[in-house]
Amino acid sequence: MGDSAAHQVLIAGSIAAFTVDLLVYPLDTIKTRMQSRDYQDVYASQKANSAIKGALGVQPPKRALFKGLYQGIGSVIFATLPAAGVFFYTYESSKSFLSTTLPTSIPIPFTHSLASAGAELASCLVLTPAEVIKQNAQMLRRSSSGPGSSQSKSTSLEALNMLRHTSGGVWRRLFSGYTALAARNLPFTALQFPLFEGVRTRIWEVRDRDRDRKKGRVPLENDNRSEVERSRSLVETGLVTGLSAAVSGSLAAFVTTPMDVVKTRMMLAAGGEKKKQKQKQPESSSSGEKKVLLENGQGRQQHKSKSKSKSGASGFQVAKEIFRERGIRGLFRGGALRTTWAAFGSGLYLGSYEVAKVWLKKE
Repeated sequence: MGDSAAHQVLIAGSIAAFTVDLLVYPLDTIKTRMQSRDYQDVYASQKANSAIKGALGVQPPKRALFKGLYQGIGSVIFATLPAAGVFFYTYESSKSFLSTTLPTSIPIPFTHSLASAGAELASCLVLTPAEVIKQNAQMLRRSSSGPGSSQSKSTSLEALNMLRHTSGGVWRRLFSGYTALAARNLPFTALQFPLFEGVRTRIWEVRDRDRDRKKGRVPLENDNRSEVERSRSLVETGLVTGLSAAVSGSLAAFVTTPMDVVKTRMMLAAGGEKKKQKQKQPESSSSGEKKVLLENGQGRQQHKSKSKSKSGASGFQVAKEIFRERGIRGLFRGGALRTTWAAFGSGLYLGSYEVAKVWLKKE
């Protein structure tokens, strides 16, 4: 890949990441809270008789679930832009390299899976610290607002400060979820990108064949289709790419939901010790602070019994604990929201990336 193409990929990837983060971040915050250990005690309604519970078998959410939906977005934007650039640069470079070096007998989907896996491992190194800060910031609960209160402070900085006071050092905590993030993202990208490339190729074949037929043109061979590719509009490119990404992303997201739940628990556990220290402090005379302490689960024996897992627990141990607490439903908590979020986010992400790349190439 030449320098010009590399710059185009980096810029296109950053544009796509920034666009998606701003639009789908609230859904990610809700998903994180639903998958957290605190959901039943803090975010779920405690009404005994509920139409939602009767119909779906789950407690309806409180209003608190929908407050502060952009908490922690600063750390994500700061890290996602370079992480997206690293991912797409590594993916495009690996795909080109593997296509020319691997034997032709190797299936193309395997090449795409291998390229996406390498890109994901590189991207996770950049993204993990921001993910840990983000998910702990998404769980912060504040009791009051005003210029002198914590409401005016950055939630990302609050979460980072909380991580700094946990044992083991801040850097160890910031990278504590790397294996969990990689364990979720590797199978996700390994499923998504081969499906994405296959669906997109199929759609383009159908559309290009129809276009050639309407113009009375003999269909061109795959090696000589530059003229057809140049005739594709940016809108058409975005729609085809977005639809292909939405289909592949939603399927991959649902299958990997258990890994996402485990990743969320492990990253939230990175700040768990600091929360326990706060709970041991004497109660404040402020009624607002008492409410926050109560929402954090102080004095609730049931919540304490669920908080036995240590921040250093392995992913397998966390998964066993979740299964023991909630069964298979616990491992798929937030799955519907994650599938919707992935369909919308993947479609917008890869669609805007491809549009930006084609536009930059034409420029």
